[in-house]
Amino acid sequence: MDSIIEVQRQTHEEIERFERALYTLLSRKSANHDSKLQNEHKASQVLDRITARTVSLNNLYRDEDARKAEIDSLSTASDPNDLSEFYSRLVKIQEHHAKYPDAVPDGFDLEIAVFLDEPGQEVEDEYEEEDPVSLLFSGEEAYGKYLDLYANHTAYNNLKNLGKRPGYLQYLDLLMNAQSGPVHSELTRETRTTKDYETYIRNLHSYLLSFVKRTQPLVDVDTQQRESESEFNTKWEAAEIDGWAEKKASDAPANGAESAGIWCSACQKNYSKQTVYDAHLTSKKHIKATAKQASSGAPPADPNGAQAEPTAAQTTSDNPVQARLRAAALLTHLSSSLLVSLIPVLNDTKSNVERRFSLTAREREQELLEQAQKKPPPPPAASGDGEAAEEEEEEERIYNPLKLPLGWDGKPIPYWLYKLHGLGVEYRCEICSDHVYMGRKNFDRHFQESRHAFGMRALGLPNTKHFHEITKIEDALSLAEKLKQEGRHEIFEQETMEELEDDEGNVYNRKTYEDLKKQGLI
Repeated sequence: MDSIIEVQRQTHEEIERFERALYTLLSRKSANHDSKLQNEHKASQVLDRITARTVSLNNLYRDEDARKAEIDSLSTASDPNDLSEFYSRLVKIQEHHAKYPDAVPDGFDLEIAVFLDEPGQEVEDEYEEEDPVSLLFSGEEAYGKYLDLYANHTAYNNLKNLGKRPGYLQYLDLLMNAQSGPVHSELTRETRTTKDYETYIRNLHSYLLSFVKRTQPLVDVDTQQRESESEFNTKWEAAEIDGWAEKKASDAPANGAESAGIWCSACQKNYSKQTVYDAHLTSKKHIKATAKQASSGAPPADPNGAQAEPTAAQTTSDNPVQARLRAAALLTHLSSSLLVSLIPVLNDTKSNVERRFSLTAREREQELLEQAQKKPPPPPAASGDGEAAEEEEEEERIYNPLKLPLGWDGKPIPYWLYKLHGLGVEYRCEICSDHVYMGRKNFDRHFQESRHAFGMRALGLPNTKHFHEITKIEDALSLAEKLKQEGRHEIFEQETMEELEDDEGNVYNRKTYEDLKKQGLI
C-alpha cells in the first residue's frame, strides 16, 4: 500500500514479530554444536532484518512532509461526508488483487516459519536442501570446530631469514603465544619488515576474521577490530609497540663506532664501517636517493650527527617502507586480538591434529566416510509422542552386561570368541604412555603401529625388532646401551636413515620393513 501511515504500522508489526522469533531462537536448547551454530546464524539473519526495518522506519518518521500530506488527504474536517479519497484507494486495492490473484497473503508468515522451522508450514521444496551453514566451512574445519591453518603454515615456513622451520603442531603453539604478547614476536625485525611477511600476516588476519564471523555470528567483530585499531594507533604514536621501532641516526654514536654502525637516511641503510659509508657517498645510488629526499622535503642526511625527526604524516606518506612497516604492525596487532579469543579453538585444533596423526590411512578414510554420511539429529518429539520415543530408545539399547567388544554388525561378539582371543587379558605398555591393549593379538600388533613408534622416537631409539616385546622405558634404554657396548651401532645409524610406510600408513625403518615384508606381514 502507498499510505505512509500503513507502511509504518506494518513495519512496527514486522519488527515485533521478528523480536518474538529472535527470542524463540535464542531460548532453544541446542543438542550439539551443529544445531547451536545453525540457531546463531538464523538469529543473526533475524537481527539483520530487524536493523534494516528499524532504519527504514526511522526514515519514514523523519519524512514529515509525506506524513503531513497523508494526514491532510485523509482528513474530512471540511466535509465529513466526503468519502472520495476512501473509494479511490479502495478501487486501487481491488485492481491490485485482480491483477495479482495468485499473490500469497501470508508471505511474512512463511518468512518467519523458515527461521523457526515450524512443522505446520509448507516451506519445504521437492528435494531436500543442503544445510547452508555447512557450506561455509571446509572439511578440515569440521563445521567450525577447528581451524584450517595449513596454507598459513606453509606461507610462514617460506618467510626469509626464518631459521628453523616448525612443524604444524609447533606452528599452532606459536599462534597460542598471542595470549602472552604479540603474535610472532619470535621473528627478527628483518623478517617482519619484508613484503612476504606483510602478505602472510594479511592472509592470516583475513582468515581469522572470516572464521570468527562464521563461528560467532552474534558477536560484533567489526567493532572489536575498530577498537583494537584505535588502541594500536595510540600506541604507535607513542612508540610503545615493541620490536617495530625504526633505527635512527640519533641512535648511532657521534664518533662512528663500528659496533653501532652508521645510518644513511637517504639510502635507508646501515653501514657497519666508516670506510664503507664514505665510499658509498660517491655512488650513483646515493646521489639519486639524496636528490629524491631533497625534492620530497625530507631533512638532509648528516653522516656525523643526528637529523631532524620527521613527522608522522611525512613518515607515512613520503616513506613507503615505513608505511608498509606500519601496516604489518597493525595487522599483527589485530591478528593477536583475534587469536586471544580463539585460544580454546586452537587447543581443540591441536588435539584433533595429534589424534589424526595417530590414525592409520585406512582409519582416516573411514572417519571421512562417516562424516560424509552423518545425518542431522531427528527433530524433538511432541509431548504426546514422548512415551513412544522412550520405548524406541529402550529397544535400541544393546544388552551387554559383560561389556564385550562390538563386532562388525554393532552387536557384542560371542563370549567364546572373547575367551578364544584372550580379550580379557590386559597388556600395558609404558612406552605408549601406559596405554592398555586387550588381548595378545592387539598387543603384538601395536609394536609396529604409529603410537609405539612415536614413543620410541621420543626416547631417541629406533623401533626395530631388537626392541620387540619391550614395554618398559628403563628396559628399552638399558637394551640400547647394551647394544651400543656390543658394537651394534648400525642399529642406530643405518636403520634410522630411511623410513618407509605401508598401505595402512604405518611407518617402519627400511630393515624392519623388509623383514616384515619377507614374513608376509605387510
